[in-house]
Parts: sequence; C-alpha cells; structure tokens
Amino acid sequence: MRLLLVEDDAELADGLKAALAQSGYATDVARTGRDALAACETTDYQLVILDLGLPDVDGIQVLGRMRRAGFTGPVVILTARDDLNDRVRGLDAGGDDYLAKPVAVAELEARIRALLRRGDPMSAQIVVGGVVFEPASRTVTINGQPLDLTARELAVFELLLRRHGRIVSKSVLFDSLYSWDHDANLSMIEVFVSRLRRKLSSSQAGVGIRVFRGLGYRLEPEIAT
Repeated sequence: MRLLLVEDDAELADGLKAALAQSGYATDVARTGRDALAACETTDYQLVILDLGLPDVDGIQVLGRMRRAGFTGPVVILTARDDLNDRVRGLDAGGDDYLAKPVAVAELEARIRALLRRGDPMSAQIVVGGVVFEPASRTVTINGQPLDLTARELAVFELLLRRHGRIVSKSVLFDSLYSWDHDANLSMIEVFVSRLRRKLSSSQAGVGIRVFRGLGYRLEPEIAT
C-alpha cells in the first residue's frame, strides 16, 4: 500500500512515516506542493495525506490541481488550521477527511483504513485454499487459525493473494512496501517470501508460493503428492 504524505515539517513527516511503516504502509514524503504534484504524476498512490500550510503553494490549490490532473484516490487533509471555513474549503476542493494537528497516529490510521475501504471492491474478503484474508481487520487465518505475520510479510502476502494465479514481479512487491528514499534493496523481498513459504507450509494452507527465476512469484494451490 503506497501513500503520499505532503508535509513541510520534517520532524512531523519523519515521525508519521515511521509510524505508518509499522502498519505496512510505504509512504513517500513531499515537502512542497510542487513536489507533491510531481510525485502524483509519476507514482500511483492509494491515498494522500495533505498539509494545507505548505511553503510554496497553498494546500487547497494543490488539492484542486491534483483532482484536475486526474487523481481520484482519497485525500486526508492534515493541518493546524481548524477554522470551519478552512474545513469547508478543503472538503469542497476534493478532500475526503479532515484532521486537525496535533493528531494521534492511531486516529489517522483508522481514518486511512476507513477511506480505503469506502466503496472499494478490494475491501471484500479473499479466500484462497484454506487461507482467508480480511482487509478490514488486516488479519489472515488458515483453516480457521490466525496466521502471525509481520507488517511487511502481510503486505507481500496481500498482494500475492489479490493476484493469486498470476506472477507478481519482485519490483512490484518492492514498490508496494518501500518509499522512494528507503535504503532497502530487492533482496529483502526474497527474505519475506521465504518466511511466508515456511509459514504456509507449516500451517498446511493448501497453497504455496512458487518462484519463477527472473520473473517473480505466484501464489497457487499446492499439488498433493
């Protein structure tokens, strides 16, 4: 899940980015309105968190330009402006939710989950073999038993579940996990996939992850022997 955080306060941006990473969100940070618009032109974001008080362009203008450029994903306005008129302007410009600073990370994440679920067919339960994934609670069970996964493992597994039966490249998995300035490398995907394969095997899930050298990975039914 890839998010864009538009925030010029470096300390706040770094803190939110680290917190969101713990929940499995890869978050890119833009410090200015122009950087935010440029990022949206090159990257497919599922959601944007937008501060209104930016150093170059007012956040309301940035939001309007994002919508006119074709961005249709949800936008959470996060700002120190708590005036009613500012809220109305932000929502009228295309914002989907509004949170005043300071904001609790738990509340922000709850709003993000709610917006991503709203009217999204991707919020439906996914069942593959003995595996059941509940997007709303972000939990996985195998034959009725919970599967313990880290945030990164869950992010990889979710993408493989959503595309089960199809090959998912290593680069696609990597881009869904890490922001553009993260110092991780592609070999981390091999680590997460290896852990997932072991957990699926020990849980008798009835599905496994097949490795296609040079191409990627595919979640598919295990063949009984």
